[in-house]
Amino acid sequence: QVQLVESGGGSVQAGGSLRLSCVASGHPYSVRCMGWYRRAPGKQREGVAAISTPDGTSTTYYANSVKGRFAISQDIAKNTLYLQMNSLKPEDTAMYYCAAHAFCIPGGAWGFKPVGANYWGQGTQVTVSS
Repeated sequence: QVQLVESGGGSVQAGGSLRLSCVASGHPYSVRCMGWYRRAPGKQREGVAAISTPDGTSTTYYANSVKGRFAISQDIAKNTLYLQMNSLKPEDTAMYYCAAHAFCIPGGAWGFKPVGANYWGQGTQVTVSS
């Protein structure tokens, strides 16, 4: 089991920045891919970014809608995942979720596909006003 707790959401104006954090506990060594997802009102959940570390090296994936604006990173020593969000737009408004998977592979609509065990956090709200 892996427990995930997100923080860092809030309200900002368009063009602003936020940094989300996700602390993992339990048995985080059992997962090799962590990602950020979001769900906007009335829309399906979508992948935003993921970071895969199957063999000690990291590969990052980004949805086209956030490439060049968002950056995913992790501090393994702190079991913490981050999402730096810059140049925020009103369409980035959503509930953001942290997730952990056994591993990820490239492909799919988001640039990555999660595989295996899935663990989810409770989410943190991001609201961007115009």
